Amino acid sequence: MASEIGKLLKVSLFGQSHGAAIGMVMDGFPPGEKIDLDCLQVFMQRRAPGKNKLSTARKEADRPEFLSGIIDGISCGAPLCAIIRNQDIRSQDYALLSDIPRPGHADYTAAIRYQGAQDFRGGGHFSGRLTAALCLAGGICMQALQRRGIYIGAHIAAISDIEDELFLERQDLDTGLLKQITDKDFPVLDEQAGARMQAAILAAAAEQDSVGGCIECCVLNYPAGVGNPRFEGIDARLGQAVFALPGVKGLEFGSGFAGSQKRGSDNNDAFCIRDGQVTCRSNNHGGILGGISSGMPIIFKVAFKPTASIAKEQQSVSLSKKEACSLQVEGRHDPCIVPRAVPVIEAISAIILLDMLMEAKAYINQ
Repeated sequence: MASEIGKLLKVSLFGQSHGAAIGMVMDGFPPGEKIDLDCLQVFMQRRAPGKNKLSTARKEADRPEFLSGIIDGISCGAPLCAIIRNQDIRSQDYALLSDIPRPGHADYTAAIRYQGAQDFRGGGHFSGRLTAALCLAGGICMQALQRRGIYIGAHIAAISDIEDELFLERQDLDTGLLKQITDKDFPVLDEQAGARMQAAILAAAAEQDSVGGCIECCVLNYPAGVGNPRFEGIDARLGQAVFALPGVKGLEFGSGFAGSQKRGSDNNDAFCIRDGQVTCRSNNHGGILGGISSGMPIIFKVAFKPTASIAKEQQSVSLSKKEACSLQVEGRHDPCIVPRAVPVIEAISAIILLDMLMEAKAYINQ
């Protein structure tokens, strides 16, 4: 099923951008886990639209309604099912898109794949709107991981060509730094770089255009020895999940593409003993070797393309008439999806890493 991911912990998404609601079903989540609904709502608000001029003007409360799986704030073992109602909908803004596909969007490929039966309103189930349901599932998984001492945090690594500092280069990576970053309205390490990034987003919006960027994610205290080689490695599983997010066009772990320009003697991470434990002097491998966690922080970077839906006039075609035409996209769209995608990256990471941790414990206990 294209909308489901996971092995022991299975998460499926449902709904469309302009339908009555979106939602998620999470099967296999451990019973007896406390779910702090207030903390979950704070996490959801980090992704929610309509907060400022850097995001779409669409306003959604993004308050989940749980239908099953939770009693008095505790998971009961039944599948967790919740919906988020869509409230601020303007479907008329998308009337042209059933015939004229947006450049850079899934409109054309969806029309071919589903033979015209797809929901084109707001992108239907291709829309980034469904990442709200993903954050709902991932936010719950993050709470479960935190009770096990595992923390996930991400920041905006770049907007256009404006770069922030990197987790990979920091010597002071700890849970305090991650919390400090995720508490920010605009999560960056370098505030001056962040101000330039925001100016670049607003400048693109003023010109009816958009910009892209990168997000860097860090996972602290994930135990060594989790994962498998080849197709079931942590990097392989994270890669599959991350590339399912709208707008993602690139992914690198550790030193990534920059590491390909180094010599092995520079890129290899020397092993050492610290506090009686095996560790590494550096972390160019990004916490994963042979698909298996090394105990070092898991660090990866994700590249997002500029938002495809822009108000500037573009060239397209009429599918019915088979002729060229121009298109000016109506509706409300983010001039840059990167700021709101930061918690989405944290959420999808939490789902995969909790699933793989459960799998590892099941294997060890056999």
